[in-house]
This record gives sequence, structure tokens and C-alpha cells, in this order.
Amino acid sequence: MAQGKGVETTQTHNKYPGNIESDLQSGAKAGFKLLWVLLGATIIGLLLQRLAARLGVVTGMHLAEVCNRQYPTVPRIVLWLMVELAIIGSDMQEVIGCAIAFNLLSSGRIPLWGGVLITIIDTFVFLFLDKYGLRKLEAFFGVLITIMAITFGYEYVMVRPDQGELLKGMFMPYCEGCGPVQLEQAVGIVGAVIMPHNIYLHSALVKSRQIDRSSKKELKEANKYFFIESTIALFLSFLINVFVVAVFAEAVYGRTNIEVHDICNATGILHLDLFPLNNETLQVDIYKGGVVLGCIFGPAALYIWAVGILAAGQSSTMTGTYSGQFVMEGFLNLRWSRFSRVLLTRSIAITPTLLVAIFQDVTHLTGMNDFLNVLQSMQLPFALIPILTFTSLSSLMSEFANGLFWKIGGGVVILLVCCINMYFVVIYVTSLNSVWLYVLAAFLCIAYLGFVGYLTWLCLIALGVSCLDVTCRARDDTTVLIEQQPEFDS
Repeated sequence: MAQGKGVETTQTHNKYPGNIESDLQSGAKAGFKLLWVLLGATIIGLLLQRLAARLGVVTGMHLAEVCNRQYPTVPRIVLWLMVELAIIGSDMQEVIGCAIAFNLLSSGRIPLWGGVLITIIDTFVFLFLDKYGLRKLEAFFGVLITIMAITFGYEYVMVRPDQGELLKGMFMPYCEGCGPVQLEQAVGIVGAVIMPHNIYLHSALVKSRQIDRSSKKELKEANKYFFIESTIALFLSFLINVFVVAVFAEAVYGRTNIEVHDICNATGILHLDLFPLNNETLQVDIYKGGVVLGCIFGPAALYIWAVGILAAGQSSTMTGTYSGQFVMEGFLNLRWSRFSRVLLTRSIAITPTLLVAIFQDVTHLTGMNDFLNVLQSMQLPFALIPILTFTSLSSLMSEFANGLFWKIGGGVVILLVCCINMYFVVIYVTSLNSVWLYVLAAFLCIAYLGFVGYLTWLCLIALGVSCLDVTCRARDDTTVLIEQQPEFDS
């Protein structure tokens, strides 16, 4: 019982290198002005985790299992593929983050492709710990999260950001003088904070605690405690995010390339080739960000930054493995060992990353991170729509089904996320400057919107818009959503 509780807490607020990348970009491009978006995204993430935990607690099934029972075969397989895509995307970000961290820690002695290959070893370390049981794994998680809090906290203390500006940015939902660049960054924050596969994972982890589902009092109590745990976990996550945004808002925002080039030259730190001699605004990423911190605040800042990135990468490996396992078991009824599961996702994630690391430079590798954030953001509806659909079905949730507030609120959030995603995709596609890519993107967008539309139609039926339910009026056996009381698994 305690075991389940521990895993739940440690696994729900993982930081990803992609998430850190999004934080530092937001600080470097918009200063403190987008902290309120981070706060809003964290609160939305908390509410979605509440729905996910509630589904797991009340039905005894996790989200992927419920999808398996409720959706027809083709949508179910498409949904599974989309979630797998999100997991592989976050695994690629983890590989990129760790490769960059190893490169920074070794002062460039470990090449990027070498760092990519080292990440194969870290998965075996994780599987080795997994063999010794969840308590050891939890302790390892605790260590990683503490390392992140300490390393990014150290950077925060070193940089000493302007606290007034920080509070203003956090609680004033306004972005003065912001253009498309800042808007794109705001969208990236939402995609990086609310991870689609984390919602699937969260609904599965609550099952590890034994609950008497015939007792309404016990169900209410379990829901309450899981909500408290999620709040604590996401508060920690928010704190780490704020540290990173604030550090780069203070240290990098508004600086030019030549300014940083001169500072680095004076301190004798290598990597001067990263900063061209011009007056353009400095562009940073995980790699360059570490170098800039090293130039301005001394080498210790650079190494401590790299250790933080490494810890973020390690913790995301665990989340990806667990969520991948639950998703595969739930959607396909396949029970693979964790070893085969890790081997599959890691080999799919490592191949393109290794090719970019060998044949391109670090800027292309970190550029992949931006693309992967767009990918994560696009997968969001495939977690948000099902969770709202099933938590609104009274036949599934009985008296714990969503009330009017949750139905409207959830609907608005999903609509907002879908609009944001489409904006993000349009921005990304228009920057490609290639006709055949436009055509390909158009076809993919039509297929994507069609599938999102189908899921939304089923969701609206579950929310009570009965006029849309064609099958109900036809009175045949192919009911769109299986409206029956599930058998509770203990």
C-alpha cells in the first residue's frame, strides 16, 4: 500500500530536457513575461491529473484499459500509435539532453554521438534497479529530483533574478511588446508542461494502492489524498521550472552575441565559435545556455547546469518506460517485459538522434528538441479528449462522474489546447519553405483534424449532447460508447 503511494508521488512531476529547453527559451526570449503562462499550464496539468487519478480510483482501470473497452478497434489502434509517438518523442529529448550534458561535463572530450551511445547504458542501470523492487527505484527518483532542485536552485541563487519582475511576470497575465516569437514560446510551455503520456501514466499509478471500491467513503478519501500528492509534486515541478526561466530571463534576455563573446573571451572559456561577432540578439539552447552561464558566473555554473540536465534526462527515462508499458498493456493487451519495452523505444529513439549527432552539429541536435516539443503538443488531444469523455460517463463513474463545472471547464481547456496546437503547427510548417512539405503537412493536418473531430464527437455524446448520437436513434447494436457498468477489477 505504501509502496504504491510512493511511486505515485515520485513519478508524476518528471522534468524532461525538452521541458527545461522550453523554460530557458521562454526566459531568454521573453524575460519574466511568460511566467503566468507557466503557472496556468501547471494548474491545468494539476486538474487533468485529478481527472486521471479519479478515473483510476473509481473504475479500477487505467485510461488505456478504458479506451480499449470503450473505443472501436481502428480508433483504438490509432490512439495507441499517437501515444507511442509522444513517448518516443520524449525519449529522444532525453537522449539529446544526456548527450549534451556529457559533452559539457567532459569539456567536449565526449563527442555528442558518444553521449548518445552512453544513454544506452543508463537504461540498463534503470532496469537493474527495477529488479531490486520499487523502493530502490523510488529512492533513485528522490535523488534525481533533489539533484535537479539543488542544481537549478544553485543557478537561481548565483544569478539573483529581480524578484519584483519575477512576481509581476507570474501574476500579471499580460505580455508587453510581445510578438510571434514570444507567442510561439508561450505555446511551447503548454506543450512541455502537460505531457500526454503522463496522463495515461497517472491513471495507472493510482491502481497500485488497494482500495475498497464498494465503499464510497474510501473512494472519496483516496481521490482527496491523490489530489494532495499531485499538488505537492506539481508544486516542486513548478519551482524547478521557475528557477530555469528566471535564471535565463536575468542572465540572457536582451543580450547580444558580441556582448557574450567578449565576456567569454575575458573569462577564457572555450566555445567562442558559438557566438558570432554581430549585434544580433543572443539565441540559446540547452548547450549554449550552459556555456553562457559558465562565461558569466564561472565554470562551476556550467558544470552544475550539466548535472541538472543529466538528472532531468534520467528521470524522464523512467517515466517513458512505465507509461509505455501501461499504454501497451492497456490498448493491445500485450504484456511485454520492461526489458523488451525499453529496448524497443530506446532503439527507435536513438537511431535518428545518433544520425543527427554524427552528421550534424549541436545546433541541429537542439533544434530537434523544438520539433519534438511541437510533436508533444500535437499529441495532447489524444490524452485530454479521452480523459474528459470517460470521467463524464455516469455509467462508468456512477456518482463520481464530472459535474457541469468540470464538463464545461474541461471542454474549454481542450478547445484552447487544440487551437494553440493548430497555431503552433501553422507557424512551424510555414517556416519550412518547401512546397512538397506544405502538401505533406496539409494531408497530415486533414487526417489529424479528422481523428480529433471523431474523438470530440464521442466526447460531446458523453458530455450529454444526445442529439449527436446517431447510433442511439438507429437503435442498433453498434453503440458508439459502451454504456455499461464496468466490472471493477480489484
